[in-house]
Amino acid sequence: MPDERAVVLEWMGGGMRFEGRGTNPQTPAIAVDGDGQAGPSPMLTLLLAVGGCSGSDVVAILEKMRVALRTLRIEVSGVRRDEEPRRFTEIRFRFVIVGEGLDRAKAERAVTLSLEKYCSVVHSLAPDILVRHEIEIA
Repeated sequence: MPDERAVVLEWMGGGMRFEGRGTNPQTPAIAVDGDGQAGPSPMLTLLLAVGGCSGSDVVAILEKMRVALRTLRIEVSGVRRDEEPRRFTEIRFRFVIVGEGLDRAKAERAVTLSLEKYCSVVHSLAPDILVRHEIEIA
Protein backbone atom coordinates (compact mmCIF):
# COMPACT_ATOMS: atom_id res chain seq x y z
CA MET A 1 0.00 0.00 0.00
CA PRO A 2 1.47 3.39 -0.96
CA ASP A 3 2.44 5.84 1.76
CA GLU A 4 0.32 8.92 1.18
CA ARG A 5 1.12 12.31 2.72
CA ALA A 6 -1.11 15.37 2.80
CA VAL A 7 -0.98 19.00 3.83
CA VAL A 8 -3.55 21.74 4.30
CA LEU A 9 -2.97 25.39 3.41
CA GLU A 10 -5.30 28.15 4.52
CA TRP A 11 -5.14 31.62 3.03
CA MET A 12 -4.54 34.13 5.81
CA GLY A 13 -6.27 37.02 4.01
CA GLY A 14 -4.47 39.84 2.28
CA GLY A 15 -1.56 39.17 -0.03
CA MET A 16 -0.35 35.68 -0.78
CA ARG A 17 0.22 34.41 2.77
CA PHE A 18 -0.88 30.91 3.70
CA GLU A 19 -0.59 28.86 6.85
CA GLY A 20 0.34 25.29 6.07
CA ARG A 21 0.48 22.14 8.16
CA GLY A 22 0.26 18.41 7.84
CA THR A 23 -3.14 16.83 8.35
CA ASN A 24 -2.00 15.40 11.69
CA PRO A 25 -3.08 17.94 14.35
CA GLN A 26 0.32 17.53 16.06
CA THR A 27 2.15 18.95 13.05
CA PRO A 28 3.24 22.56 13.68
CA ALA A 29 2.08 25.17 11.21
CA ILE A 30 4.39 27.18 8.98
CA ALA A 31 3.87 30.36 7.01
CA VAL A 32 4.26 30.13 3.24
CA ASP A 33 4.17 33.52 1.55
CA GLY A 34 4.08 34.01 -2.21
CA ASP A 35 5.55 37.48 -1.62
CA GLY A 36 8.27 36.16 0.71
CA GLN A 37 7.41 38.69 3.46
CA ALA A 38 5.79 36.69 6.29
CA GLY A 39 7.58 33.44 5.51
CA PRO A 40 9.47 31.63 2.78
CA SER A 41 7.98 31.71 -0.70
CA PRO A 42 6.85 28.43 -2.28
CA MET A 43 10.09 28.20 -4.27
CA LEU A 44 12.23 28.82 -1.16
CA THR A 45 10.11 26.26 0.67
CA LEU A 46 11.02 23.75 -2.03
CA LEU A 47 14.73 24.48 -1.48
CA LEU A 48 14.24 24.06 2.28
CA ALA A 49 12.50 20.73 1.67
CA VAL A 50 15.23 19.40 -0.59
CA GLY A 51 17.94 20.55 1.84
CA GLY A 52 16.16 19.09 4.86
CA CYS A 53 15.59 15.79 3.10
CA SER A 54 19.18 15.44 1.97
CA GLY A 55 20.50 16.62 5.34
CA SER A 56 18.50 13.95 7.15
CA ASP A 57 19.98 11.31 4.85
CA VAL A 58 23.54 12.58 5.35
CA VAL A 59 23.15 12.55 9.15
CA ALA A 60 21.84 8.96 9.11
CA ILE A 61 24.51 7.74 6.68
CA LEU A 62 27.38 9.37 8.59
CA GLU A 63 26.08 7.87 11.85
CA LYS A 64 26.21 4.43 10.23
CA MET A 65 29.81 5.22 9.21
CA ARG A 66 30.51 5.93 12.88
CA VAL A 67 31.22 9.61 12.32
CA ALA A 68 30.58 11.71 15.44
CA LEU A 69 28.89 14.59 13.64
CA ARG A 70 29.33 18.01 15.28
CA THR A 71 28.10 20.38 12.59
CA LEU A 72 26.19 20.06 9.33
CA ARG A 73 25.32 23.20 7.40
CA ILE A 74 23.58 22.91 4.05
CA GLU A 75 23.35 25.85 1.69
CA VAL A 76 20.95 25.27 -1.19
CA SER A 77 20.43 27.56 -4.16
CA GLY A 78 18.36 27.20 -7.28
CA VAL A 79 18.55 28.67 -10.76
CA ARG A 80 15.16 29.53 -12.25
CA ARG A 81 14.04 30.05 -15.81
CA ASP A 82 13.31 33.63 -16.89
CA GLU A 83 10.09 32.65 -18.67
CA GLU A 84 6.96 30.98 -17.29
CA PRO A 85 6.80 28.56 -15.72
CA ARG A 86 9.71 29.93 -13.69
CA ARG A 87 10.76 26.53 -12.43
CA PHE A 88 14.18 25.49 -11.24
CA THR A 89 16.57 24.26 -13.92
CA GLU A 90 19.46 23.70 -11.51
CA ILE A 91 19.81 23.12 -7.78
CA ARG A 92 23.17 23.52 -6.04
CA PHE A 93 24.07 22.17 -2.61
CA ARG A 94 26.99 23.21 -0.44
CA PHE A 95 27.54 20.91 2.54
CA VAL A 96 29.79 22.12 5.37
CA ILE A 97 30.47 19.16 7.64
CA VAL A 98 32.43 18.83 10.90
CA GLY A 99 32.82 15.59 12.78
CA GLU A 100 35.23 13.20 14.40
CA GLY A 101 36.14 10.29 12.16
CA LEU A 102 35.08 12.26 9.09
CA ASP A 103 37.20 12.27 5.96
CA ARG A 104 36.54 13.39 2.39
CA ALA A 105 35.67 9.87 1.19
CA LYS A 106 32.99 9.39 3.87
CA ALA A 107 31.53 12.85 3.27
CA GLU A 108 31.39 12.33 -0.51
CA ARG A 109 29.84 8.90 -0.09
CA ALA A 110 27.14 10.16 2.28
CA VAL A 111 26.21 13.13 0.08
CA THR A 112 26.28 11.10 -3.14
CA LEU A 113 24.09 8.36 -1.65
CA SER A 114 21.61 10.97 -0.48
CA LEU A 115 21.36 12.89 -3.74
CA GLU A 116 21.53 9.93 -6.12
CA LYS A 117 19.66 7.23 -4.20
CA TYR A 118 17.80 8.17 -1.00
CA CYS A 119 16.49 11.75 -0.98
CA SER A 120 12.84 11.40 -1.93
CA VAL A 121 12.41 15.15 -2.47
CA VAL A 122 15.24 15.25 -5.03
CA HIS A 123 13.72 12.25 -6.78
CA SER A 124 10.31 13.96 -6.83
CA LEU A 125 11.68 16.81 -8.95
CA ALA A 126 11.64 16.91 -12.75
CA PRO A 127 14.43 14.62 -14.03
CA ASP A 128 15.98 17.34 -16.20
CA ILE A 129 16.89 19.54 -13.21
CA LEU A 130 20.66 19.60 -12.86
CA VAL A 131 21.70 18.78 -9.28
CA ARG A 132 25.23 19.79 -8.25
CA HIS A 133 27.01 19.68 -4.92
CA GLU A 134 30.19 20.68 -3.19
CA ILE A 135 31.51 19.65 0.20
CA GLU A 136 33.64 21.54 2.71
CA ILE A 137 35.07 19.64 5.62
CA ALA A 138 35.76 22.20 8.32
